[in-house]
Amino acid sequence: MAGKPPPVARPTAVKLLTRKPLTVSRATQLIVIVTLVVTVGGGVAIWLLDHKEFSDVGTSLWWAVQTVTTVGYGDVVPHQTTGRVIGTVVMLTGIGFIAVMTAAVTASLIEQARRRQAESEGDTSLQLDRIEKRLGAIEEALARGGQPPQE
Repeated sequence: MAGKPPPVARPTAVKLLTRKPLTVSRATQLIVIVTLVVTVGGGVAIWLLDHKEFSDVGTSLWWAVQTVTTVGYGDVVPHQTTGRVIGTVVMLTGIGFIAVMTAAVTASLIEQARRRQAESEGDTSLQLDRIEKRLGAIEEALARGGQPPQE
């Protein structure tokens, strides 16, 4: 006897993301949180894995912040492969963060312009409706020889 397949267990992160519709605000919050977690996690991870280059947590967090912002002063640099892999993840997260934030600001500005245009078109539409009614009344009056309508 064929029954329904058992429900697929979804990870907690997926449940949290899908419980409410994703809005620009929620997406921004999510991206900021992910970027912060990757930055702090990358700083701590590189400190744990490369004490030679990153002797204290402060230095490793400084490196992570300058890496995620794509500044990269070069005062502290990972030389081991593990550190470079962590650096790559932190850099890609920073680049993604900048790209998404730029897109969010652009989308917000475009939406504001679209709303203003829709509002002005609505005003224009109302004015055109009034003009059309007045023209209709004028045409009727002209068709009757300029006489006002009979009641």
